[in-house]
Amino acid sequence: MDLEAFELVLLRRPQDAPSYPEDVLQRIQAEPLAYHARLREAGDIVTNGPVTDQPDDSLRGLTFYRTGSLACARQLAEADPAVRTGRLTAEIMTWYCPADSMSQPGRTVSLP
Repeated sequence: MDLEAFELVLLRRPQDAPSYPEDVLQRIQAEPLAYHARLREAGDIVTNGPVTDQPDDSLRGLTFYRTGSLACARQLAEADPAVRTGRLTAEIMTWYCPADSMSQPGRTVSLP
């Protein structure tokens, strides 16, 4: 079986995440969205997004990088504005899947 390797980043909210005023939290939420959009456009990210219905509430999102290097993925993940502010932490690992399986669409949903 041919496999493809990607760098998978789990974004988690730490128990000791700093508190910020609501206006700062809104900015912290907006900046990572723009950051990840730029990385997708550059081809460094295959896809990313939030999770719901997870058994562990600390898990907030996933990012699938295709940098070819854990060190490069770590550098990009740690530059995420939400990670830099301490609101999220990044766990980086290699993830394998059958070749070309990331090209299949999922179901379309709208989040509030």
